[in-house]
Amino acid sequence: MLKRLATAWPLSALWVWVAAWIAHAALLGWGREAALIGGMLVGAGLALLHPQRWRRLIAALGFPVSALALGLGGQGGAPGVVWLLPLALLWWLYPRRSWSEAPIFPTPRGALEQLSSLAPLPPGARVLDAGCGAGDGLRELQRAYPQARVEGVEWSRPLTLLARWRARGASVRRGDLWADDWGGFALVYVFQRPESMPRVWAKACAEFTAGAWLASLDFAVPGVEPVASWRLGNGQFVWLYRPGRFAASNPAN
Repeated sequence: MLKRLATAWPLSALWVWVAAWIAHAALLGWGREAALIGGMLVGAGLALLHPQRWRRLIAALGFPVSALALGLGGQGGAPGVVWLLPLALLWWLYPRRSWSEAPIFPTPRGALEQLSSLAPLPPGARVLDAGCGAGDGLRELQRAYPQARVEGVEWSRPLTLLARWRARGASVRRGDLWADDWGGFALVYVFQRPESMPRVWAKACAEFTAGAWLASLDFAVPGVEPVASWRLGNGQFVWLYRPGRFAASNPAN
């Protein structure tokens, strides 16, 4: 039961925060410090049920950060309504629909520098960063393929504007990466989540033209052998695929 709740993101984070506050309320009779420690322990323990590190972090930090903002740590604190301001900013920056996609984590500098030698492209080829976020991946693609037509699609409106400013020379549009047509691109780059990689693969197999490449940071396509992969200095991996040869069978769908 708890495992199933841990996968129902982002509701699972809300349940962790609620459970931590319930534990806090139940332990108030033992003193304020005991209640705070108990709430943090409950939140941290339930957060471990999440499979992804970034989800565990968000779920675990909900109670202590909110308690600090409300002044329960003994330092005065701000009015409760202040806690709504960063939540409103997060909602505007990262719409609710996007919580089912990958979080805002940047592509490390130099992560894609091997792409041009392993997946050579002709001048003017179209390259897409599907879910380009703040533009870090776009900038790395521009470095790897300086003669390519680099494009990005991003659902968040403010992130789209930021990506346009940071990756000047790239064509960035606001849109749904899943509704976008990948058929005209020589290479598509994604930095998604492990559970969405089968969907990425199915879309690539259905829409890619012959010879097109798929590059993924961190997460491999389950059950599919990559053309190449390499490990970055920070421990992350880049995976390179050529879906055209699997289009008929589409094993990950």
